[in-house]
Amino acid sequence: MLKRMFVAPDPGRARLRFAARAVLGIGLAVVVCFLAGQSVIGAVTGGLAALLALFTVADPTVRGQAVTTALLPAVGVPVLAAAAELHAVPVARDLVFLAVVGAGVYARRWGPRGHSLGVFAFMTFFVAQFLHATPAQLPELYAAVLLSVLSAAAVRFGVWCYERRLPPAAVPSPPAGRGLARVTTRQAVQATAGAGFALLVGQLVSGQRWYWAVGATWWIFVNTASRGETLVRGFRRVLGTVIGICLGFLVAVPVGGAPVPTAVLLAVAVFGIFYTAAVSYTWMMLCVTLLAELLYGLLGVLSPGLLALRLAETGVGALGAALAVLFLLPVTTHAITDAWIQRALRCVHACTAEAAARLAGSATADPAPRVAELEQLLGRVRLAVAPLVHPLNPMPARKRRARRVLALLDDCAREVRGLVAVAADPEASHDARLAAACWRVESAVEALTEGRWEPVRSPAEPPAEPALAHLHGLERALADLAEPLRAPTGSRLVGA
Repeated sequence: MLKRMFVAPDPGRARLRFAARAVLGIGLAVVVCFLAGQSVIGAVTGGLAALLALFTVADPTVRGQAVTTALLPAVGVPVLAAAAELHAVPVARDLVFLAVVGAGVYARRWGPRGHSLGVFAFMTFFVAQFLHATPAQLPELYAAVLLSVLSAAAVRFGVWCYERRLPPAAVPSPPAGRGLARVTTRQAVQATAGAGFALLVGQLVSGQRWYWAVGATWWIFVNTASRGETLVRGFRRVLGTVIGICLGFLVAVPVGGAPVPTAVLLAVAVFGIFYTAAVSYTWMMLCVTLLAELLYGLLGVLSPGLLALRLAETGVGALGAALAVLFLLPVTTHAITDAWIQRALRCVHACTAEAAARLAGSATADPAPRVAELEQLLGRVRLAVAPLVHPLNPMPARKRRARRVLALLDDCAREVRGLVAVAADPEASHDARLAAACWRVESAVEALTEGRWEPVRSPAEPPAEPALAHLHGLERALADLAEPLRAPTGSRLVGA
């Protein structure tokens, strides 16, 4: 975990810029709220709205990001109104909260925009519970949300829009399906049921802080697709919360809500959330827990008993998510992993074909977008395979096989990147042997993705020519993938 945090590569310093911009945008939103005469509760609402606007919006183009950001208040304001108006009607409030959970997860079927709007809707309702918002506070909270989203947008699209200099990000869509075969539909049912369990048990644990359990269930389902991914994410959430609570006893409790040190520590926590999100969910949860502790300190209610209660409610939420994915419309790890691996392999072939066409002199061939897509797909493969390579996985054979698959896919990606770099060289010339090598790559990918049991031949020693050397390295990695991907049914890469 420490290695992933401090040694993980950060190409182009993307994570550093992402985190630094978040601190700037959220800081500006809070300052604007205070200058507009907002109370501490309004400023906290605004800061959290800005955080969500900067964290959850992930459309592939800047234009799409701007549209989604503009839509956030249209979703958040009605949800905020419902949460505040139903504050004194617990049963109706709880039912609406569960409906928001189900709709928020179901909205992920419409891609990054649906995901962003669903998260913003849920978190708006959650923040209303966090602050015990009442109808009398609604005008202030509306203003805080609008001012903060505008401030975050000004920083993201005006002051520091580093995405304008980058090619559009490739955002792979989830594996498709219809009805209950669709992953997002199943997850919507699972998340609603898990949140219902968390809500009921959480209220038995605490009538005041029950929403923590619902929040834990919700966030465990974010960016997961199978029961294995969800169980691993639940474990990491609990672990990050435990470490964060221990850190809170050392940092947040002694500070006691003092404005200046609290503001500094809040900036550090925000930076940590954004900087670690892509590499370690445990570290991100540590920072989220510290952020919540500092906010409670600012509101004057932080105590050791409250920290213990947060841990208990987090455990309830994790249990609710685990029960839901295990017993209600389970999505197997094998199905999800197999789908992402096949898409990654097809993308390898597409990258190879584009690079070969470029080397052959095609002016329209451009393998760069395909390489970006491949990186995104490999990230999804790693997420899907995470349950198999987790230290607590009790099946060492499958763990070794999963690690072997990941290593070989990384080899494929490395060879593809090398091939594309050679193709980008205007001096590179077409070799007649490239066509034969590309045909062999195509055949190897088809054999692996279509389940054919014909042998995938490993090539001889690569030639000196760079393009052919990368193609032969790619052939060798594909040939080596045949063994772990074609394991006998009794010892498949992932359990059914």
